[in-house]
Amino acid sequence: MLVFGAGVFVLGLACAALHLERTAYRFASVTLAIVMLVAHREPAWVMAAHRFAEVAIGIAVGLGMAVVWPDRHPASSA
Repeated sequence: MLVFGAGVFVLGLACAALHLERTAYRFASVTLAIVMLVAHREPAWVMAAHRFAEVAIGIAVGLGMAVVWPDRHPASSA
């Protein structure tokens, strides 16, 4: 818990030093929680392969949704 708390504190300092918005700090903290608090019971290469597959599937689904359900902009009368 101390290492996690220190990590969140360092993220706060880094975001403040880079003049980032609070949203960036929130996303960085959530990412830190996901990476640090997941139990690692498998070898590192298995975890890396699973993480790669999860991200690749997420990107594919996001791109597929962008094609199937595109963002429609109203026609401007200018």
